This record gives sequence, C-alpha cells and structure tokens, in this order.
Amino acid sequence: MKIIKIGAIWCPGCLVMKKVWKNILNEYDNLNIVELDYDIDSNEVSKYNPGKVLPVHIFMDDNNQELERLVGEQSENTLKEKINKYRG
Repeated sequence: MKIIKIGAIWCPGCLVMKKVWKNILNEYDNLNIVELDYDIDSNEVSKYNPGKVLPVHIFMDDNNQELERLVGEQSENTLKEKINKYRG
C-alpha cells in the first residue's frame, strides 16, 4: 500500500493534518507515503485529479491502483482505520 498526500502550504486543513500524520507516523513503521505539493508538484499532482479541496489522501495498492480517496481534514482514527484496512 502507498499513500499519496496532496496538500499545499497555503492550505489550513493541510497544516492541521501535519500533527495528525506525525502521531500516526509515531505509531506505524514503514508506511510508504508520497507527499505532493499542489503548486510545486503540479505535473505529478494532475495525474491524480485532486480537485479543489485539500488535503487529499489517496490509498493505492501495490499496482498503483486507487483503493480509496479521502478529501479534506480527517480524524486520526479515520486514517488509522484506512491504513489497517489496506495495509494487508
């Protein structure tokens, strides 16, 4: 499983999610997370068609197929549920 995180420095929800992700990373080892900036990495971001609401969290399988997409701020519990669901 790979998690694509799309955010931006001007995004308030993205700042809120930094603390949530810090807590998650303290609990889980070896998460494959790719962080993309909406503005800086626009070519790569456009491949995922994120829309206008940030942050976007995309859970991908080992074949780079999208499993699920979460848009906007998410609770730590919600993210943990998805990680546990797709981690295998």
